[in-house]
Amino acid sequence: MVQPQSKLDVVIESPTSKHQEHAVKPYNIQNQEKTQKKPSVIANINASYFRICISLAGQALLWKTLSEDTNMGPTFRNLFLKLPSTAFFLLWCLSLCVLVSLSILYVLRCIFYFNMVKAEFHHHVGVNYLFAPWISWLLLLLSAPSFILRHKYSCEYLWWLLIIPVVGLDVKVYGQWFTTEKRFLSMVANPTSQLSVIGNFIGAHAGIKMGWKESGTFLFTLGLTHYMIVFITLYQRLSGSNHIPSKLRPVFFLFVAAPSMAALAWKSIKGSFDIQCKMLFFLSLFLFTSLASRPMLFKKSMKEFSVAWWAFSFPLTFLALAATAYAQQVKSLTATGLAVVLSTISVLVFLILLVFSTLKIDSLLHKPILKFSNDSISYNLN
Repeated sequence: MVQPQSKLDVVIESPTSKHQEHAVKPYNIQNQEKTQKKPSVIANINASYFRICISLAGQALLWKTLSEDTNMGPTFRNLFLKLPSTAFFLLWCLSLCVLVSLSILYVLRCIFYFNMVKAEFHHHVGVNYLFAPWISWLLLLLSAPSFILRHKYSCEYLWWLLIIPVVGLDVKVYGQWFTTEKRFLSMVANPTSQLSVIGNFIGAHAGIKMGWKESGTFLFTLGLTHYMIVFITLYQRLSGSNHIPSKLRPVFFLFVAAPSMAALAWKSIKGSFDIQCKMLFFLSLFLFTSLASRPMLFKKSMKEFSVAWWAFSFPLTFLALAATAYAQQVKSLTATGLAVVLSTISVLVFLILLVFSTLKIDSLLHKPILKFSNDSISYNLN
């Protein structure tokens, strides 16, 4: 009987000195640091960061409205006129600088990380934020000081330059809702779906201000029709709808932004804050009260500062703008007091977010909530 021969491999390790061990350790640490290197800012900056620009430009529009309009009754007229024009101009310049900076970063992202942009475009959450850059520029155009855009034709051409991408995205998003089986609204509806209709309302509001009444009416019709569909779909909470993670729950305040901006757009069409505008304003006021009375809904999202917090700011600003227009029409003490309270809340929330963003700028830029890759999306829940 032949027994199998077993081979034994003997490995002799040469002893290493303490000096060599210390020499190897830093090398390994350096390699680990390289492999764990943070992704670049360009890779992190997705379209959701433009909600900061919407808040800045919206706040500039609110300050401009409060400092210029004096049809709110004698009691609070002097209070609004005390807002310095210099502060408004500095805020508008800050909005312009931040928007230009983020736009440049996003253009670089499109060049160097096109796969991420493509993944963003094909995702049910990411595609809605692609409206945000154009909404920001439209708000900046609305809030521009009179001495910057003196020529009417320059404003009109700028509006067309900004509204064409919005209409293009409308064709993409709205078309998929009723033609693509995997993109039915009942399957992809989430609160960020309202950004598309907000873009239409702001485009209508700005277009009518620039003199394009027919085009503005078209955009308002497009926005209002799809707003009713989105609103009903989100209220139904269909089982197939995609839910958003807890860190993104501040986007629920978009429920407040949509009817508020719709009221302002309809006011531009009719020329006065009529009964239809009041109905939309009362709806937004009710939705704001409903959300404000449920702070536990946002408990998890408030544990750590993130860019998602900026979703609190601009809906409150739009609500304050609608309340201001309502107070100008009604001219009562209650309506004016409501406008003052909502404007104060809007300014305070904006200032708090501005301070937090300044103090935690590194965390803001390097810890995005939405992380897009070549073929998927992930949520930063750490």
